[in-house]
Amino acid sequence: MTQPISGMPSRPPGEGSTTTSVAGEQPLSTQQRTVLERLITRLMALTSQTNAQVWAGVRHDLGLKNDAPLVSRNFPAAEQNLNQRLETAQQNLSTRQTLSQLTELLNHGNNRQAVSDFIRQQYGQTALSQLTPDQLKNVLQLLQNGQLSIPQPQQRPATDRPLQPAEHNTLNQLVTKLAAATGESSKIIWQSMLELSGVKTGELIPAKHFTALATWLQARQTLSTQPAPTLNALQAALKQPMEPHEWQALKDYGQQNWNITPQTVLTMTQVQTLLNQLFLKRVERSQDTLDVRYVQPITSPFAPLIEAYKSASARPGLMLIVVIVVMALLWMVF
Repeated sequence: MTQPISGMPSRPPGEGSTTTSVAGEQPLSTQQRTVLERLITRLMALTSQTNAQVWAGVRHDLGLKNDAPLVSRNFPAAEQNLNQRLETAQQNLSTRQTLSQLTELLNHGNNRQAVSDFIRQQYGQTALSQLTPDQLKNVLQLLQNGQLSIPQPQQRPATDRPLQPAEHNTLNQLVTKLAAATGESSKIIWQSMLELSGVKTGELIPAKHFTALATWLQARQTLSTQPAPTLNALQAALKQPMEPHEWQALKDYGQQNWNITPQTVLTMTQVQTLLNQLFLKRVERSQDTLDVRYVQPITSPFAPLIEAYKSASARPGLMLIVVIVVMALLWMVF
């Protein structure tokens, strides 16, 4: 009759090792915990979750109670769970970065319309949020490489009607943001806009100046946050970039007045002056028309003579000479 080996407990054939099952219930080893903690640290750097929140999420996914500690047998599943979470977080970060770059480019020229037309034709979508990460990257690369067809902006006919309430509200919001960014009084900003538009206090700004004023405000706010603005930075800050002739005009203005190049760091006063010049060019007005009190319109070819007559009437000794000159001119004309 076969006897059991001395010192070894007898167990039924096929029964697993008692030592193995007990080992699986042991707490995580130092090495296992270190692996998991490193994954959690990387995950926390990519998300807003805390260490405790990540551990709670892992326990939930593994079907453990919130207060139940992980044991050695849980390690493979926990490691896989954290790796999956990390991969998802990395994909989300990449997508956010792509969206951020794309959104910034959409503010230049007519890029927004070009992208909208492209995703509608290629993907049958109307919003960037509906695109997959790969589709977003494709759109960004095409836009960065200049491979999208950029339609010309639609020019709305100029109108002398006053700003509508919605337009005024939009400008007011932009003024508030600029005032918060620069510390400048909103009242002073509005006064600058009135002067640029050539209207007096109490008068209404024409609607035809809305786009140019919005661009002026947005560019000022963007450049106010830059420690070393340049003419190149000014161009990049414009929602509607400068045309070649506008760019050349501002370069010439900066060169003539301050001897600057497109790479020269500008003061905030110079930035605002250049934006003012661009605004005036875009609304086809010159600096001389800002104050209508100094505009002397000529209503007829004889206007200078009329002015001379008014001056001479105050000095009787000159009246005879003026009358003789006027009569001579009339005789030559008729």
